[in-house]
Amino acid sequence: MVAAGPFSQSDRAAVYRAIETRRDVRGEFLDRPVGDAVIARLLEAAHHAPSVGLMQPWNFIVIRDLALRRRIRDVVARRNQEAAGMFSDERAAAYQRLKLEGIVEAPVNICVTCDRTRGGKVVLGRTHQRDTDLLSAACAVQNLFLAARAEGIGAGWVSIFEPEDLRPILKLPEGVVPVAYLCLGHVEELFGRPELEARRWSKRLALQDLVFAEGWDRPWPFPPGGDGED
Repeated sequence: MVAAGPFSQSDRAAVYRAIETRRDVRGEFLDRPVGDAVIARLLEAAHHAPSVGLMQPWNFIVIRDLALRRRIRDVVARRNQEAAGMFSDERAAAYQRLKLEGIVEAPVNICVTCDRTRGGKVVLGRTHQRDTDLLSAACAVQNLFLAARAEGIGAGWVSIFEPEDLRPILKLPEGVVPVAYLCLGHVEELFGRPELEARRWSKRLALQDLVFAEGWDRPWPFPPGGDGED
């Protein structure tokens, strides 16, 4: 056992700063390589994510090869056209103007996968909620995002593809599914608020409307300020 006291005020502020200023990066990548030492630190952070039953279902595929990234970019471009057709005319036009991936522009990509067979047929904590392995892998993605923000590395999550699209390209074995395809690279600046909010595609919901007390029918009374010590 180790001490579990709070962080210092400056350390605590740094954690919240990483959370609040993290942005999904698409078109701001610099033409500058990301060193293996930085990638290793990001992966170490991801590997320290919580996982149900300590199943650690994740694997990470680091992709630098430009030809391989172009193949994946082409898959995403095709799926992107399909996605555009799912929106109404006005919304489709706005969708087409959005840049939703930086697969080739970013110097390195990482595919985060989930091995749905890891731990065997019965895993502690997964006996009644099958998808806790996918949720655990998503925690690894979040850890990687926050570590990237602390390192000054931009990260963008690409999701416009069918999971099976990547299987032959990345040689994924049976039982392993892609959870997140990430583009990583150095950036000089980030959007001050989420890009989709800045471009008026959507906006952040008010937290007060999303929190309930003891059930779905009563709002939770938020304390004033929210910066107390307890």
